[in-house]
Amino acid sequence: MNLGPIEYTVARIDGDYAYLLQEDQPQEEEKCVARALLPPEIAEGTKLHYEMMEYTIN
Repeated sequence: MNLGPIEYTVARIDGDYAYLLQEDQPQEEEKCVARALLPPEIAEGTKLHYEMMEYTIN
């Protein structure tokens, strides 16, 4: 389990889920994350920082 730090970009939002792209590996598959685990003010294109199982806006 990777506890970070990892930088993500919100690629798209679909209902209760957000799909994230890892910035240093954009060719990888999008990561699906429940929006309840993310800051409420996210939008498509938002940069996120993940560390120790917590997402924050960059």
